[in-house]
Order: sequence, then C-alpha cells, then structure tokens
Amino acid sequence: MKKISRRSFLAAAGLTVAALALTACGGSASSAASSVASSAASSEAAASSAVSEAASEPAAEAALPDGTYAADFDTDSSMFHANEAFDGKGALTVKEGRMTLHVSLVSKNIVNLYVGTAEDAASHEADWLQPTTDVVNYSDGTSDEVYGFDIPVEALDTDFSVAILGKKGKWYDHTVSVRNAQPTMKEALADGTYTCDVTLEGGSGRATVESPAALTVADGRMTATIVWSSPNYDYMLVDGEKYLPTNTEGNSTFEIPVAALGTPLTVTADTVAMSKPHEIEYTLTFTLE
Repeated sequence: MKKISRRSFLAAAGLTVAALALTACGGSASSAASSVASSAASSEAAASSAVSEAASEPAAEAALPDGTYAADFDTDSSMFHANEAFDGKGALTVKEGRMTLHVSLVSKNIVNLYVGTAEDAASHEADWLQPTTDVVNYSDGTSDEVYGFDIPVEALDTDFSVAILGKKGKWYDHTVSVRNAQPTMKEALADGTYTCDVTLEGGSGRATVESPAALTVADGRMTATIVWSSPNYDYMLVDGEKYLPTNTEGNSTFEIPVAALGTPLTVTADTVAMSKPHEIEYTLTFTLE
C-alpha cells in the first residue's frame, strides 16, 4: 500500500557556550567591567569559531550505496517493534547518502515517534515523526491496518534513542538499532554469481538445505540453487509457480527465483518419502556472506 503521509526528520545540533564571569578583587569598578567585557568578547569569538567549524564539517556518509535494503529493527521492547509479518525487519532506503528506515508496527496504538529522549520530545513537536497507514497481509490470509514510521538512521549497528507517544499522551524512552542490511532491489546486485547463506525454517525440522548456496543474477533477476538433504523432493512451489528438480541422481536440487535478500521467502516442497506425496511449507531466507 502506498504510504499516505511521510515526514522527514531533520536532526539539529546545538552548541552551548558558557560565559566566564570575572570578579576583580581589589581593583576598580571600571577595570572589572573591562575584564568582563573582554571575557565576553573572547567567548563570543570562540563560539563563532566553533559554529563555523561545525558547519564546515561534512555530514556523515551512509555505509551503504544508494538503494533499498531489508534491515533488522532491534528494540528493547515487546510492545514497540516491527510487525510480525515482516519478521522484525524494516525497509531501509539510502538516498544521497541519507538513510531512512520504514517500519510497520503492530497496531495504531503508537501515534508519534521522536528520535531522542522522552524528556526532549515535548519541546520539539516540529520534529515528531508522523505515522503512515500501512496494510499488513498475514500468512493466514487476513490483513490489518497499522501505523508505520519513517525513522532517520545516522549509523548502522549502533544503538540510538527513540521516544514513543501512545494514545494516552505519555512519552516513553526506548533504545533501538538497525542492523544486517541486505539489498532488496534486483538492481542492487550486478549480474554475476554470488555465494549466500540460506536459512531454512518450517516442516518437522529434520530436513535441511545446503548453505552457503549459489546465487545467480542475470538481467537483474536472482536465482538460487537449493540442494536438499534428501532425494525425495519432486517439486517446489514459489509464488504459485512449480519448479522441478534440475538433477536425476543425488539429493533433490532446484533453481528457484529469489525476490529479495534478507526477507523470508515462503515456499512449498513436495516430498515422496511418505506413503503418499505430501506438500510441506517452508521459509527460506537468503543473505549475502
């Protein structure tokens, strides 16, 4: 669903300069006033120089090239986190070196975010992050509207403070981080052959797939080679398409499309190891080594 509202957060750094007050002991009133005036002028000059230096410093560059990524959104709260449908992840966009993470939450109970502390949030209303309305589709076929937020990210793999505002009007402090960013756009990887880690979940837990696996990118499309721990899989289903084994001997091997890295891909594999063929649902997650 297209987000209906977005606001970018502009972080501002403030500089506090303490003035030095001098008291002339045993001197005249005029010399004391002169000392204070001289000190104030020096402080003003120092402040001006500091501001100039801060303004001349280049903005911190993102650790990633421009593009779109799936990234883990780690929080310290069981109430404030990414929606379960996204497996704890958000969509990280890097544009002109600036990083923004869009996170769909679990409900509409959190109405604003502020990058900083709860103590500072009330006096910085202009910097409150406004929600978007996101439609989330769950694996059981149901869907729901929840709030999402676009959170500016200064650095990856680094804890930072985010305050949340609930419907009752009270701000709460939390610590979050953005980690394990993986490219999601097909254009993010140049055509070629790569090696990626594969995580398999689902089924009885007895089946495995070989990891790392070969990942081929051709014309911007990603294809992974999946080698099962058994020769008894006779087809796989991915996004409604049926894929047959690429081998006739040894453990069942398939070449399947991968829509995105770092995001669980739901697949179905049919096994003939039982008395009757049986389809089993799994999830596969591919991450670059």
